[in-house]
Amino acid sequence: MLLVFLLLVLIFTSQIEWKQQLVADVDSNSSISQKQQRISKGIETVKEKVILVQEKNIRRLNELVRRLQKQLHQCRSSNGTTNGTLSPPAEPILELEQHQDLED
Repeated sequence: MLLVFLLLVLIFTSQIEWKQQLVADVDSNSSISQKQQRISKGIETVKEKVILVQEKNIRRLNELVRRLQKQLHQCRSSNGTTNGTLSPPAEPILELEQHQDLED
């Protein structure tokens, strides 16, 4: 009888320890999951900021290109017109400007 009683006590105590380990594992898994979610949010925020900065830089570059094209066009038209006609080098520039205007 004593042997059976000790065996039952051993079984119950081992089950209690096992349940405590499961609870600890579940808690650690949930904290890891929360950390991963915070890291993911941080990464997404950084990606969004990088994209916004890149878009801003692209807009600046496009504006600079437009200004330079306008200046080039003004220089070509002041230097390249004879009797109201454009000289041959200016024609490809105008085609490039029209193509870029269509892309915008």
